[in-house]
Amino acid sequence: MNKILVTGGAGYIGSHTVVLLVEAGYDVVIFDNFSNSSKESIKRVEKLVNKKIELIEGDIRSKDDLQKVFDAHKIDSVIHFAGLKAVGESVEQPLRYYDNNVYGTVTLCEVMAKNGCKKIIFSSSATVYGDPETTPILENFPTSATNPYGRTKLMVEEILRDLYISDSSWQIVLLRYFNPVGSHSSGTIGEDPNGIPNNLMPFIAQVAVGKREFLSVFGDDYDTHDGTGVRDYIHVVDLADAHLKAVNKIDDFSEVMTINLGTGEGYSVLDMVKAFEEASGKSIPYKIAPRRAGDIATCFADPSYAKEILGWEAKKGVKQMCEDSWRWQSSNPSGY
Repeated sequence: MNKILVTGGAGYIGSHTVVLLVEAGYDVVIFDNFSNSSKESIKRVEKLVNKKIELIEGDIRSKDDLQKVFDAHKIDSVIHFAGLKAVGESVEQPLRYYDNNVYGTVTLCEVMAKNGCKKIIFSSSATVYGDPETTPILENFPTSATNPYGRTKLMVEEILRDLYISDSSWQIVLLRYFNPVGSHSSGTIGEDPNGIPNNLMPFIAQVAVGKREFLSVFGDDYDTHDGTGVRDYIHVVDLADAHLKAVNKIDDFSEVMTINLGTGEGYSVLDMVKAFEEASGKSIPYKIAPRRAGDIATCFADPSYAKEILGWEAKKGVKQMCEDSWRWQSSNPSGY
């Protein structure tokens, strides 16, 4: 049975992916430093899959920490989630982001190569498209990031492509996510941001549960149907399923694969507020605030390549995204 190392496996997307991997019969090792996640999430994943999951605590910037994993386990492939992910914070602390996201990935690849493990699925982002001229966004669109977080994702993509050019025995999949939301339908695992949420859905959910007074809507003068920013929201379980499919298919690929993961539909901030109000039966008070630096008007995917290459498409709509988010938030008002 193939053994998969999941870096950042205790995090939001990582934990949901681990559930699907274990349910599909894969042997999983989680590697996490818990800088932005909780051990409780792994306990809950174990309960969901009714199985103990191997956890090695460590930092991807440490070769010694990573080598412990390869000493203890014969790892077949790596799904690499570990990374800092807040756009605003990256603007304030760029060096921390380059150190963790870029240097950390270089270190991971060095240790993988030393141990003869050359399959990696990388958690990239639609931020690599910068401010696209048109939508929907295709994989061959020009890339340019508008903030340090996006640039770290872009740099890692380039590093992995260069790695493949230097040694074509590597098998590399770059998954560019749009906006992950929702949670496991059980409501036992979900998104649990530290401090003030950077993303819309957990912020709306915290307003609905009474943790925050109102939602700040950043900008109502964008060129969209209601003036608020439009994004492609994708259910985290659909996103996790794409990683499972990428693991299953990685041996078929003879080049670096770059794949968008989205639904192909754009919803504005106010569309999501309305959908969440319907799902939760709560009203979501909001105030219009100035635009945020680095935000763009519209961003949604053309997901047809993912269907062609992975046989994957998003199945869960906005209603289910909101219902599952609300189930998680209302059952866990303070997160983990």
